[in-house]
Amino acid sequence: MTNQKSLWMGRVLSSIVVMFLTFDAIAKLVKARPVLQATAQLGFPERSIVFIGVLLLVCTSIYVIPRTRVFGAVLLTGYLGGAIAAHVRVGNPMFETLFPLIAASMIWAGIGLRDRRVNALVGPAV
Repeated sequence: MTNQKSLWMGRVLSSIVVMFLTFDAIAKLVKARPVLQATAQLGFPERSIVFIGVLLLVCTSIYVIPRTRVFGAVLLTGYLGGAIAAHVRVGNPMFETLFPLIAASMIWAGIGLRDRRVNALVGPAV
């Protein structure tokens, strides 16, 4: 794959994840009904929703800044790991449980396609 194609594919992957995570964070901040239901189903108190939304928005913002994107990816990987643990704890279906892993993979693939140093560190993204 050419460098230009890799760069744009990485940007597209990262953009998709950023849009999804931003939407999820905003839904938590406004306490959308599906978010309230999902949070209760996962066993988290309603009072924690806004904090979780702010945390997700901060981590996503750190990921968007080019100089801090790797640190943001590490933070988001931890956040998404917690989401996986919450889904496993309540016995959710496989797709719901693995979706955060898919998102985390897209986060790192997006960086790996744009940054040769990260690609060398974690292996080829594609």
